[in-house]
Amino acid sequence: MTSLKGKTALVTGSTSGIGLGIARALAGQGADIVLNGFGDAGEIEKLRKGLIDEFKVKAIYALADMSKPDEIYAMVKNALAELGRIDVLVNNAGIQHVAPIQDFPIDRWDAVIAINLSASFHTIRAALPDMLKRNWGRIINIASAHGLVASVQKVAYIAAKHGLVGLTKVVALETATTGVTCNAICPGWVLTPMVQKQVDARVSEKKIPLEKAKLDLLSEKQPSHEFVTPEQLAGLAVFLCSEAATQMRGAALSMDGGWTAQ
Repeated sequence: MTSLKGKTALVTGSTSGIGLGIARALAGQGADIVLNGFGDAGEIEKLRKGLIDEFKVKAIYALADMSKPDEIYAMVKNALAELGRIDVLVNNAGIQHVAPIQDFPIDRWDAVIAINLSASFHTIRAALPDMLKRNWGRIINIASAHGLVASVQKVAYIAAKHGLVGLTKVVALETATTGVTCNAICPGWVLTPMVQKQVDARVSEKKIPLEKAKLDLLSEKQPSHEFVTPEQLAGLAVFLCSEAATQMRGAALSMDGGWTAQ
């Protein structure tokens, strides 16, 4: 168990998928939560109240577009004003676009880089001074197996995730003599809404059953032939917040069913 009682965690892209799993796990350890992400307002409010009721923590929601720096800085400023501190920052928000580089739309490149990479620069830049002031903090960047290896037709996503691993290392070095750590988690295939779209596209294009589409996707990259779960990633995030992880700095930790072991 890692007690985070009295601490606050900001998790971007936390209204579904990996981000929500991590937010729930941190709340389970006693952390107050700042949710962020898009979705139905009523459903998001239900998630927020659910965290409060289930875990007896404070929870607020920040509707910040992670492609817009002004909204990112406003989100951090508001979180500090409402909850008094940010101890744990999880940069999870991400989008995807798939196309060969010669056909890759410029606006999609800009959007993927903005949300998957630049947003993490801005959140860290905004939140780090408060962590340094109290000499304790945990910055966890959700990169990807694609932060370590490449695949075709994902030029923006892979460039962004490789950049995120590099950003992680720089922040870790700059905070190495402080109580703040920065690490990256590199998941393989996780059945998030974003990955589900890729599965559905296979079903549509190849006229195959859903389970066959899932297995085909997994077998191309992930030797375990099983999806990583948000709960498994959340367990690793909780560990990175523990005292046992104090000397883990600048690590890119794979949880990918053997993908990058090949």
